[in-house]
Amino acid sequence: MSLPAAPPQSCAIPCAQACEGARRAALLPPPLRVRKGGYASLVALVVPGVAFAAGLWWLRADPHFAWVVQLRAWPWELWVIAVAGVVATLGGIGDWCFHRWVTACQIGRAERNCELLALAGGGVPLFAIMAAASLSARPLLLLLPAFAVVIFITTLICYDEFIYHRRRCKRLETVLHRLLVFGNGIAWMAWSHWCFVRGGFPSYGPG
Repeated sequence: MSLPAAPPQSCAIPCAQACEGARRAALLPPPLRVRKGGYASLVALVVPGVAFAAGLWWLRADPHFAWVVQLRAWPWELWVIAVAGVVATLGGIGDWCFHRWVTACQIGRAERNCELLALAGGGVPLFAIMAAASLSARPLLLLLPAFAVVIFITTLICYDEFIYHRRRCKRLETVLHRLLVFGNGIAWMAWSHWCFVRGGFPSYGPG
């Protein structure tokens, strides 16, 4: 059964071009609808990357981190983290801007909660665990918690993609999602290699 047409005010683009999620959200009572592209999602998106760069800069005076200001001394994992992290962040910001200002679509509160839970409830704790493991003399003690959070995030991403985004009509949205998901995934794998294979930051610097 096809869905009834959404009210014209539910989306800034014609309803025929709106994604299925937007059309369904238009049928919900106003308390159950939210605007896609909320500021909470934007903050949760950029916090890990900003905190990672700020943390390295803050620790540069430590002898173990003197190499931070010398680009030639960077390990390959840090280059991968930097490039993949920037790509993921730009993809996420692009997706946020696309939904907030180009389409101005509304979505169901359940979809918003799922996205925010993956970003804030998964991404932020994972960053904290990886940061602690990177500074620890025994990083492998935090390997299991890190993988548990990664599985949690992966479950939320799969649920969000297959339940809410599977029939999105905009190719640009799909591309931006892929940049965000795979960029963050590659950055995390490089960080994991650096932390759990090399032994974290203490084993990399002098002394």
